[in-house]
Amino acid sequence: MTIPPTMTAIDPAAPGGPDVLVPVDRPVPVPADGEVLIRVHAAGVNRPDVLQRLGLYPMPPGASTIIGLEVAGEVVVGSGRWQAGDRVCALVAGGGYAEYCVAPAGQCLPIPDGLDFIAAAGLPETYFTVWSNLFERGAVKAGETILVHGGTSGIGTTAILLAKAFGIRVIITAGSSQKCAAARGLGADHAIDYKASDFVDKVAGITGGRGVDVVLDMVGGDYIPRNLNCLADDGRHVSIALQKGATAEINFGLVMRRRLILTGSMLRPRPVAFKAAIAAALEAQVWPRFAAGKLRAVSDQTFSLADAADAHRRMEAGDHVGKIVLTM
Repeated sequence: MTIPPTMTAIDPAAPGGPDVLVPVDRPVPVPADGEVLIRVHAAGVNRPDVLQRLGLYPMPPGASTIIGLEVAGEVVVGSGRWQAGDRVCALVAGGGYAEYCVAPAGQCLPIPDGLDFIAAAGLPETYFTVWSNLFERGAVKAGETILVHGGTSGIGTTAILLAKAFGIRVIITAGSSQKCAAARGLGADHAIDYKASDFVDKVAGITGGRGVDVVLDMVGGDYIPRNLNCLADDGRHVSIALQKGATAEINFGLVMRRRLILTGSMLRPRPVAFKAAIAAALEAQVWPRFAAGKLRAVSDQTFSLADAADAHRRMEAGDHVGKIVLTM
C-alpha cells in the first residue's frame, strides 16, 4: 500500500468548544522502533477526548496533539507479530482522530471474530480501563457484586458485559428510566435511576444491607463518601474519573472499621510495558469470549471524521448508550 505524505486529522490549534474540531492536513506519522502504522478505519470517542479539547487533560510527554485514544484499522507498516494487512484495534496515547495513526505493537489487539472496524474501534479504551481497574486493582471475582456509576456510558456498558461474562452481579446507576432499561437489557441485575431515588438506600435494599464488594466510580466529589457507605466489609473503591471534583471529605473511621480499600488509576500516562501487559491479558482471557458469544460491542452512533464536533456534542449531552465512533 502506498503511504501518502499527508493525512486528514483533528488537531485543534487551541482549547475550546466542539467547533474547534475541524479537519486539517497533517504529516502521516512515522512509526518508531516497536511501533506499527495503522490505516485507520474508525476511532472511538471518549470523555477524556472532550477534556483534552477543553484543555483540561494534557497529553503525556511525546504524545501526538491529535485527539483520540483508540483506533481500528489495517496495519500498513508492521512490527513484532504484526504484518501489513493485519486487522487490529489499538490503544494509543493520542493521534486517533486521523487517517493514519502509530501505535506501540504491544498495545494492538486482533479484531475479535465477527466484529467490524466500527465495533472494534470502541473496544480498547474501555476494555483496557475496566479490566485493569475492576479486575486487577479491584480484584473482583465470580460471585461478588459491583456498583458501577454511569451504567450506559462506554465504561459502564463494558463493565456490565465484562462482569456478567465472569459471573459477577452488577448494580448500575443511570440518569433516566430509559437508560436503566437499556442497562438491564445489557445484563445489569439492577439499575437505579439516581435522579429518582437515593442510590445508597437502593444498594442497601438490593444487597440486604450487606453492600457491594467493589464500586467502580467515575464521578468523584461528593459521591465518594456515599460510595463508601455502599461497600461491604473488605470492599474496594476504585476511582477512574472525577467528573464532580477531585476532593471529598470521608470518614476514615468507617474505612478502618470495615477494612475498606480506596484505590484508582489513570491509564493514559502509564508506560507501554504496563499497557502491553493489559493487552496480553485481554487477548488471553477476554477476547475468546467474543467468539463464544459472551461479549459483544455496544455502539451508539457513528459520525464521519469531518463531523467530530457533532460526536463531541453527543458525548457532552450524555444521551448515548455505548460507544460513539468516528469513521474515516
